[in-house]
Amino acid sequence: MPEPVIADTKPVVMELEAGDYFWCTCGQSSNQPFCNGAHAGTEFTPMKFTLEEKKQVALCACKYTQNAPFCDGSHAKL
Repeated sequence: MPEPVIADTKPVVMELEAGDYFWCTCGQSSNQPFCNGAHAGTEFTPMKFTLEEKKQVALCACKYTQNAPFCDGSHAKL
């Protein structure tokens, strides 16, 4: 499998409303950390995740987290 593009070396911290979201797995989206379809023609697909309530989250931007879509500190090893 190809390697994702590292969109950033720090997480994207934001408050999100309850609902469904699509996290970019390829790193090519111009709408980071969310998918904008830039993965078209690649082996990557966005990852759907659901929040049951309004919540502050730290979403991974390096794309190497083992706790997708949430940051696990993997960017510190890049």
